[in-house]
Amino acid sequence: MSNFNGRGAKRLSEAFCGGRAFIPFFTCGFPDLETTAASVRAAAEAGADIIELGIPFSDPTAEGPVIQGANIRALAGGVTTDKIFSLVGTLRQDITTPFVFMTYSNVVFSYGADAFISRCRDVGIDGLILPDLPFEEKEEFLPLCRKYGVALVSLVAPTSEGRIAMIAREAEGFIYIVSSLGVTGVRHEITTDIGAIVSVIRQNTKVPCAVGFGIATPEQARRMASYADGVIVGSAVIKLLEKYGADAPGHVREYVREMKAAALSAGG
Repeated sequence: MSNFNGRGAKRLSEAFCGGRAFIPFFTCGFPDLETTAASVRAAAEAGADIIELGIPFSDPTAEGPVIQGANIRALAGGVTTDKIFSLVGTLRQDITTPFVFMTYSNVVFSYGADAFISRCRDVGIDGLILPDLPFEEKEEFLPLCRKYGVALVSLVAPTSEGRIAMIAREAEGFIYIVSSLGVTGVRHEITTDIGAIVSVIRQNTKVPCAVGFGIATPEQARRMASYADGVIVGSAVIKLLEKYGADAPGHVREYVREMKAAALSAGG
């Protein structure tokens, strides 16, 4: 088993030690960087175990309309990767919650992979999620992630089937289970057999796993957390920012508190 335990991987795995983890997602710069900062602080105060920060990209293939719209608006507002690194550096002055970046390979390539990943380490990013990076091509970034102690988080999708065991054996930090085929977005029902996927993962690694894509309500969080070690919520958080704008942080705080309690109530 090559469960490399760099600094970032260790911090991410430890975030699951207190029971089921809750991981909210924010698109950096939506609706603006100040609101992102206040909302991330609110989520940390409310007990988020890991915070996923999206670096906007002009063609976010894995995203549904809600997060796509947030990407477009953030970019139109002048957000850059450098501004996001500065934001994270500022947040790190008073937040110890593990952070992971979610973005696309192109963003890392265009910045310069070495410069990007070393800066992740410098500002206190613990992990990197690249949904468009096939497992077979992770060597593009893995040596640099190892060099700088940033976990390259693996994704497992319902289509992964025969590859789940292989992905699990090489995973670090945590494994992101994509609950449904298609793009991100709130779903009324998740029909994938998450239990079966988790079972294969647990036979092959001790690295924790969290389920994302389509989770919005406490009941969904409780159900998914009854299978996995944690839940990830994106579109539902972005909808709060869309609805309340600069007043969103208070609503984010309440939502994170409620979802965290629901996840914890599933056991663990």
